[in-house]
Amino acid sequence: MAYLATPTATAEIIKKYSFHFQKKFGQNFLIDANILEKIIHSAEITGEDCVIEIGPGIGTMTQYLAEHAREVVAVEIDKNLIPILEDTLLEYHNVTIINEDILKVDIAGLADEKNGGRPVKVVANLPYYITTPIIMGLFESKVPLSSITIMVQKEVADRMQVGPGTKDYGALSLAVQYYAKPELIMNVPPACFMPRPGVGSSVIRLTRFTEPPVKITSEKKLFSIIRAAFNQRRKTLVNALVNSSSLIDDDGNGRRATRSEVCDVLDKMGLSQTIRGEALTLEEFAEFSNLF
Repeated sequence: MAYLATPTATAEIIKKYSFHFQKKFGQNFLIDANILEKIIHSAEITGEDCVIEIGPGIGTMTQYLAEHAREVVAVEIDKNLIPILEDTLLEYHNVTIINEDILKVDIAGLADEKNGGRPVKVVANLPYYITTPIIMGLFESKVPLSSITIMVQKEVADRMQVGPGTKDYGALSLAVQYYAKPELIMNVPPACFMPRPGVGSSVIRLTRFTEPPVKITSEKKLFSIIRAAFNQRRKTLVNALVNSSSLIDDDGNGRRATRSEVCDVLDKMGLSQTIRGEALTLEEFAEFSNLF
């Protein structure tokens, strides 16, 4: 089987199967072999690894993964791509194709079945509309992960790695940096895809922490505070939290905050009562959560 990572090979497969791109799945197939090789290298795929690939498309990156990894599980939501994958990956006996929505897949169960419960590596060219739910789903479900290497919209990659005081800093930045170390690998222009997306892309690697960088009494409480702070990011932290109806306490129960208790915590931390959430570091959010 010839490699698919060229415009000609991709066009031939699309024509052979009369495949129609579906906007609802955000389908853009990579047609640059150099980019693929850099992704495989940066993901540090070895012959010992079990890799879960999200959105394999026609199998372009799956071919490369299968040649480097011990086992690859390719999860594809579009049933029209399954016969194409069964064709393009016919020669690779270490690939399992699953026709399912990744958000509904028991990835921890897959890791147990395919990798004896040891950490898996995730590699993906993610549709832009569903990037955040997929990443947070992987982290929050406690799937055994060593790393996630993903192609995403450049703007999303920027949000994952920035710190306080920047316009891209927000709940996603804090969540990613709580669970993993983000590292930008490269930017990828639209010309590297078929069809061309309307925005630039980036490859980013998220290396999972064995232990979070901050100690907290409750993850749910921490993230309810972070979400509330950025739901109304132009408001002060005091007003954003007081106006939120979705804060969570240490026992996992919903609650509202009073102005006096929020101000009291800020005073204990030596922070201004007019500070905005976008000015707080992950460490400060953790301290706030523990005191609240």
